[in-house]
Formats: sequence, C-alpha cells, structure tokens
Amino acid sequence: DRNTCVLPVQVVTAVEMERLVGRLEKAVERLEMMCQGPGMCGNDSSKGVAQYVQAFDALLAGPVAEYMKISKEVGGDVQKHAEMVHGGLMSERALLVMASQHQQPAEVSLGNRLSELVCPDLRAGDGGKRSAIWAVTVAPNEEPERTGDTPIRENALSTLLKPISEQIQMVQDFREKNRGSKMFNHLSAVSESIPALGWVAMAPKPGPYVKEMTDAAMFYTNRILKEYKDVDKKQVDWVKAYLSIWTELQAYIKEYHTTGLTWSKTGPVATEGAKSPSAPPAGAAPPPPGPPPPPAPAPSSSSTDDSASRSALFAQINRGEGITSGLRHVSDDMKTHKNPALKNQGGPVRSGPKPFTAPKPACNANPSQKTSPKAPALLELEGKKWRVENQENATNLVISDTELKQVAYVFKCTNSTLQIKGKINSITLDNCKKLGLVFDDVVGIVEIINSRDVKVQVMGKVPTISINKTDGCHVYLSKDSLDCEIVSAKSSEMNVLIPAEGGDFTEFPVPEQFKTVWNGQKLVTTVTEIAG
Repeated sequence: DRNTCVLPVQVVTAVEMERLVGRLEKAVERLEMMCQGPGMCGNDSSKGVAQYVQAFDALLAGPVAEYMKISKEVGGDVQKHAEMVHGGLMSERALLVMASQHQQPAEVSLGNRLSELVCPDLRAGDGGKRSAIWAVTVAPNEEPERTGDTPIRENALSTLLKPISEQIQMVQDFREKNRGSKMFNHLSAVSESIPALGWVAMAPKPGPYVKEMTDAAMFYTNRILKEYKDVDKKQVDWVKAYLSIWTELQAYIKEYHTTGLTWSKTGPVATEGAKSPSAPPAGAAPPPPGPPPPPAPAPSSSSTDDSASRSALFAQINRGEGITSGLRHVSDDMKTHKNPALKNQGGPVRSGPKPFTAPKPACNANPSQKTSPKAPALLELEGKKWRVENQENATNLVISDTELKQVAYVFKCTNSTLQIKGKINSITLDNCKKLGLVFDDVVGIVEIINSRDVKVQVMGKVPTISINKTDGCHVYLSKDSLDCEIVSAKSSEMNVLIPAEGGDFTEFPVPEQFKTVWNGQKLVTTVTEIAG
C-alpha cells in the first residue's frame, strides 16, 4: 500500500532499559525533594513545615497552652508535673518534624516481634509495675545485618523514640515520689494517661490506644471533680483542660495518622544523628526548611556481584530434578521420632543462632536509682492524714489517737495487721497484699484498691465499702453495719460475712457473673445463678 509508512524498529536491550529506568527514578526523586512530606508544597506563610506539624502546633497553642496556664495558677506539684508533660509533647513534636522530612527507618527485629520502647511504669491502677509495650510493625522475614550472631546496628526507631520514653518515665516517677502530695489525684490522672504519647509507635490503630490511656485517667479525674465541684472551680477547669488535650489528639490522629505515624516518602532515612528543627516560639514564623538531602550515592560494583549471584541461583533452579541429587537419604533408624533412643544419647546438640532481641533502653540516666534501697516503713500522722506505708510482717500496728476529720491511707503493706480505734473520716487500702484491717467507725467510705487477699472487719458502723481491682477480699460486718453498701468493680473472690448467733459468721459470696439482655427499651442486667 502506497499510504503505508514503514519505520525502523529499534531494539532496546535489558541493560539500556535498566539505565533508562534509573534516569527516570532520579528525575522523580528530584521532583519529590522539592515537596518533602505531606502539606509542604504550599506557598503560604508556613512554607517548609508539614501540614500535620502545623496541626500539632495548633494543638500546642490551644488545649496544651490552656492546661499549662491553669496548672501554673494551681502551682506546686501540679505545675511541676505539667512542665514534664509539656517536655514530652515537645519531644513528640520534634519526632513529627523529623518524620515529615525523613523516610521511616528500617527495623532490625526478626519477624513480627514487638519492640519494648518504654520503661516499666508504676501504675496504681494496674497493680504495680506494668510494661507499656509500643507495637512497632516490622516487615515479615526481615533479617538484620549480622556478623556471626551479633547485630551490627541497633533498632533506629527505638533510638528516635527514646526521648519520649524518658519523658513518660519522668512523669510517672514524679507521681511515685510524691504519694503524700495533697494533689495526688492530679498527679495520678496525668501519670495514668501520659503513655498516650506512645501513639507514634502504635500501628495500625493509634487513635483507640490514646482513648484507652485517657479512660485510665477517668478514675482520678472523677475524684477531683467530686472533691472540688462546688468548692474550687479552678480545679474543675484543670480537669477539662487536661482531658481536652487527649480528645483533640485523638481527632488529630484520625485526620493525619489514622493507621500510624506518617513518614515522608522521600528524603534520607531517619537516623539517630538526624536533627529536626526545634519548636518555634509563640507568635514567630516557623523556621525555613533545611538544605535538601544529599544526592543518592552512585551504584557501586556490588550490584554486579548481586547480579552474578542471582544468575547462579537461577542456574541451579533450572537444573530441575537434578538439584536434589546432592541430598543424602535419611533412613528410619536415623529419625528421632522413630528411634527414641537417639534422644537419650549424649553429645552436643546443634542449634541455630539465637533470635535477635532489641536491647531495652535505660530507664534512668543515673544507674544508682535502679538499685535504690527499699522504701522505709511509715506509720505517722501528716496533717490530717495517717500514712501507713511499706509495712511487712507487722502484726501489731495500731492507730489509737484519731479524730473525725482524719483519714488513713495504707499503701503497699504485706503480711500485716492494722487496727484503727475511734471514729475516722475514711480509710484507703492501696496495693496491699495479705493485710488484715480492723476498725471501729468510719463516717465516709472504706476503699480497697488494687490489692490481694485482704480482710476487713467492721467493729462499729460504716456506710460504704468500695472494692476496685482487687482479687480476694473478705468483709466482716458488725450488727450495726448490716445496712452498709458494698460497691465493687473489676474484682474477684469477694465474700461478705454476716454475724450469726454465738459469735459465728455466715459467709456470702459477692456475685461476679452477670447476664444482660435487651427488653425492647433498655438493657437489663441480672446476676447469673450457677448451679452447684
């Protein structure tokens, strides 16, 4: 056909194609470097700062600033604690800035293991020490670079998260060192919820993790609201300001980091030595963006060696059935499951290399704190509070000189017996084990929190006994206290003993199992009766 035009066909070899793809990738990288991270391509006044960093700055300027302002007005331990919380938030901002300008570092943990990035935190609501585990998603079957059985580089992400971990530990340690503080409920509310800063290492649901930590503070914030509701409005505002931080943080995570911390798709890989800009001062413009990352290094001769290795591998695979010709047959007498005598034979047992476990970060810079001596035993009156703490194997503890306005706080006592004579306002047992308590009269409430195997006997009258997070509790009521209300939550093995004729007691278990049904209008909960 005269209208047909025949063009020469140019054959592109595999080497040339690889070179073209490489040039294209470099061109794309240059374009992406001009717009590093989410929200950094705009021409607004915040040029150079990622959009989600700007949103975090808004959170710092809003709820966090209000919380700091009210904490300063309250003063004392609350103000000191707030400054530590602010330090943790600023450490988190530094990580967000780094994530917006760097790619996520590779992990060296094997398989889908978890990296323990936070030191054990002392949580009153969890029965002592509890390890806050931040889940770090690791690519399956990822192997670290090794020399023998020793990894030659540390988990980079755990190093980047270490400043946040240290701030969390500092906040929790402050609460433990100030258990006698008048603002103990404030300190506990913060200490229970501060692990929420660990959302940066949670995947794929960081938002629900923050909510869980916020709920852990509700027990103490409700106490504050109950105590100061009609007395001091400033304390109520403090609770609202503090809880609003975590509420706003949940909304922030849902918008920008739904399935985990968002890292930049370009730029260098984040390392321990990478520096991120500090937080801008209030009212000042954000700092200008840093210099562009260095160009990618030119491919070395190692790529040629890798190509040769792959070629050799495919050559062996293409041998077909001949690839198994070098394998040795294993007869039945050599199989341990068919010849049990082989299991009993001595000799060294060959095993593979031990799996790698990431080293735990140091909890405190001062190693002497790890070996600190046991806390001293206390039985003293501090203001209007009787403090009974760290008693062990003490069977004759007695508090006799009491007044109606006084309260008793019993903490971390083991294998001991305490008798409180006279009429007192309230009694709290916290983190005790195998403790016996005998008291005359209480006009308020007796609280048993986070304890095990405790026995409480009422000689006079008490209106309410509260049992929370306790396993094993026997309550002996007197004839004058039969109308006592017993409120329990998250507890087990509870028994109430009612006085009978002849000085004996009749034991009744407190129900632990319930049935809830929908009756068409509301949920109806009843105790489940178990036969036998």
